[in-house]
Amino acid sequence: QVQLVESGGGSVQPGGSLTLSCVASGTIFSITVMGWYRQAPGKERELVARITSSGLATYADSRQGRFTISRDNAKKTVYLQMNSLKPEDTAVYYCNVVATLPNYLTRQFWGQGTLVTVSS
Repeated sequence: QVQLVESGGGSVQPGGSLTLSCVASGTIFSITVMGWYRQAPGKERELVARITSSGLATYADSRQGRFTISRDNAKKTVYLQMNSLKPEDTAVYYCNVVATLPNYLTRQFWGQGTLVTVSS
């Protein structure tokens, strides 16, 4: 199976920056899409950004311009650079990976989540 380990969350003041990282490991044939979702208290999980293996990135409209997603295919790692953070960005951020396994089945995997708190 696939394991996802996230890091980089924490507390930051409004206007600050954080970079999240997520490393995928396990028996993986290939990874197609890697992305980040977030879930704020009392709200549904929502897409933040995702990126294909060829580097095509998609952002939720409100995050484009402040957030940048990137990936290192060789390291099976996806990053989320978050700038100009706002209190409303406070949430648990989840790594999401769509991977093809050695048996050629494609599955979606989730990380455990990393908390980002934006507060003065």
